[in-house]
Amino acid sequence: MAKVTMPQLGESVAEGTIGKWLKQPGDHVDKYEPLVEVVTDKVNAEVPSPFEGILREILVEEGATVPNNAEIAVIETADDGTADAAAAAAPTGPVASSTPAAAAPTSAVASPSPEPAMATGPAGSDERGPAEMAAAPSAAPTGSPAAAPPATADPDARMTPAVRRLLREHDLTAAQITGTGGGGRITREDVLRVVESIRTGGAAPAPAAASVAAPPATAPAGTAAPAAGTSASAIVFPDGADEVLLPMTQMRKGIAAQMTRALAVPHAYVHMEVDASALVRAREAAKREYQAREGISLSYVPFVIKAVVDALRRQPAFNAHWTEAGLLAKRRIHMGVAVAVDDGLLVPVVRDVDQLSISGLNRAIAEVAARARAGRLKLDDYGGSTFTIDNTGWFGSNLTMPIINVPEVAILTMEAITKRPVVRETPEGDVIAIRPVMNMVLAIDHRANDGAQAAGFLRSIKTWLEAIGPETPVY
Repeated sequence: MAKVTMPQLGESVAEGTIGKWLKQPGDHVDKYEPLVEVVTDKVNAEVPSPFEGILREILVEEGATVPNNAEIAVIETADDGTADAAAAAAPTGPVASSTPAAAAPTSAVASPSPEPAMATGPAGSDERGPAEMAAAPSAAPTGSPAAAPPATADPDARMTPAVRRLLREHDLTAAQITGTGGGGRITREDVLRVVESIRTGGAAPAPAAASVAAPPATAPAGTAAPAAGTSASAIVFPDGADEVLLPMTQMRKGIAAQMTRALAVPHAYVHMEVDASALVRAREAAKREYQAREGISLSYVPFVIKAVVDALRRQPAFNAHWTEAGLLAKRRIHMGVAVAVDDGLLVPVVRDVDQLSISGLNRAIAEVAARARAGRLKLDDYGGSTFTIDNTGWFGSNLTMPIINVPEVAILTMEAITKRPVVRETPEGDVIAIRPVMNMVLAIDHRANDGAQAAGFLRSIKTWLEAIGPETPVY
């Protein structure tokens, strides 16, 4: 029997919580097929099976937290099955004949379920894009006596990857399901309730069912609110209560632990203004053709990453991790890209950014950010970053003091590009001109580098960005 263990889902992650088993004992599982949904410090991750075979035993129940490398399941592989078959050949006929009889009910139950389509999405999932979903024929479930419920609910309701897959299996959409989880999140039970109502011909559950609205209204003061996030729209105060406890989600626990570790690091900051005139011109000149050719917009971020790569090659001490033994310099450049999501902040990784063009970087960033926001990050998207960039200017920020993504030794923010009056020297004297200016802030681990090196590093980035011209290749 092969043992499945809890994988390490990040360099600083020591444990994981079982969110949902995607297979049950007795189910066949292919190698690399999603087996279990693990709730990490940051996001849900579908962990693929390392073996092909029959899932025989689940060792860790849903909701339990176990350390890395702990055994969580047992899979019977083909080698195990061959050995069992050889051992079972010895008994007499009546004993051996019981095997087909025992297998018959299983095949009878399994036969109504159609074979799922080959997985093509992230981490071996069967996720498809909106266009593909729209083009796919919607085959109604066999024997369904009732029509599907109307699409009156929130089409953008949040859900786990396992629930999203369940929707696809039954040809349903989020707009047809009223979520009863915290903040309107769609749960597995919500989907199964609608599926059952369609199967039996009954009416779909009402979107504003009293049973859903009742608990918050009758909950006593001090009752914990659902741990679905801490946004203002998700906070419901029970009648008569002046305060309500919001339990930390697994993501918030992870962020809290990481920030606590990071703030033990002696931070130092360097700030510079970048004349973004050349950057803005280059993007404006290329963005329309790029959009038509690639189908996605061209961001400023890949230009800045190119500048960072150039600076890291000049000063490799910033492409490193801090260890108790000293500075661990890294040859490969893996860029952490901060992505804001509903319940917090994720930092997925784009690997070997020095090998990518501006276009390649732009696409890689768009894809990993989309996976992060959809809760579909792959295992390879976690951990190993050697430097992090945070586009805080996306939210209109002009000056941010970033916190280092430890064990890295530096992080860079790119702020909003705003037009400002600046003084320029001319042969006739100084003049005031209007220029697009971007603030950039570099935070460093002062144990690894000093202010002079940090200023030189940021100046290299500034020089590269201000020297962009028509000859700067996008591809």
